[in-house]
Amino acid sequence: MRRRLVPAALLLPLALLLTACGGSATAGTGSDTDGQGSLTLDVGDQKGGSEAILRAAGELEGLDYKIKWSTFTSGPPLLEAVNAEAVDIGGVGNTPPVFAAGAGSKITVVSAFHGTSEGDAILVPNGSKLTGPEQLKGKSVAVAQGSSANYQLVASLKKAGLKLGDVHVKYLQPADALAAFTSGKVDAWAVWDPYTSQVLQAKQGRILTTGEGVTNGLTFQVAAPSALRDKAKAAAIEDYLGRLRRATAWVHDHQEEWAKVWAKDTGLPYEVALASVRRTNATRISVAVDKPLVASEQEIADTFTELKLIPGKVDFGDFVDTRFNGGLPPSTTPARTAQP
Repeated sequence: MRRRLVPAALLLPLALLLTACGGSATAGTGSDTDGQGSLTLDVGDQKGGSEAILRAAGELEGLDYKIKWSTFTSGPPLLEAVNAEAVDIGGVGNTPPVFAAGAGSKITVVSAFHGTSEGDAILVPNGSKLTGPEQLKGKSVAVAQGSSANYQLVASLKKAGLKLGDVHVKYLQPADALAAFTSGKVDAWAVWDPYTSQVLQAKQGRILTTGEGVTNGLTFQVAAPSALRDKAKAAAIEDYLGRLRRATAWVHDHQEEWAKVWAKDTGLPYEVALASVRRTNATRISVAVDKPLVASEQEIADTFTELKLIPGKVDFGDFVDTRFNGGLPPSTTPARTAQP
């Protein structure tokens, strides 16, 4: 059966969305400034990320400090900038901090958000005969190395009684993986939203399994230890995190409005943006950086150490700061239910 190829015009905007989930994309920085005052908080961001959400929700108004934005293509280079003290804080997914910790980077997780993992999926073409992850043995699977999808693939295989070595892994960044998937060069693709929504909306594939129940669905705000030692900057970070939590809650109540902003900011088709918002983005809630969170991230770290993708043992508890937890619910609190 002939598979329709993804239009080249869609690959570029989607390629910009390597997101916090990981990958080895290079950093691309630019800057814009909000607020006023003598203090400047340098914030690392990704396309269609924190700045866009805060602006859409009206949470960049009334700042008594400045926010200088720097945009990165993915989580790893953003955390490199945090380590180098080029930015004070930035948002990433659940896996880049593990790799940064494994490299001995100076980073500190200060805030967490919990969403569903339904957008983290292993996709197969519509004509595939595969009906469950246990049938992936001997099959080729595309995934971005070191990404949250990489862990989701490992965890899904383990749940199905398989190991990573039981499949033919093709380490590809999303744009290349999308092309390989739609041209039939791989049997499956482990990926995250909005790519999941892109494939489903274009009717180019279906979900074999999701990360729900096998991955933690966490995203983080990660700060530079030097910024946390500065009382004025720490106070600005606390205010910034409060604004981001309110903006995240705003997304849940304004899904169509946020999808329009996100589509415009990233170049995604509106239908894809809305599907991703409903499945993934609008499910997130603010949660505490607590012991269960540390334990969950430790499991990810130990998994990648065993796979020799991290050179040695990582004690993830050494890379968190709980001072901003306040009255937040536990990290184990169920995420909002994803919408169809």
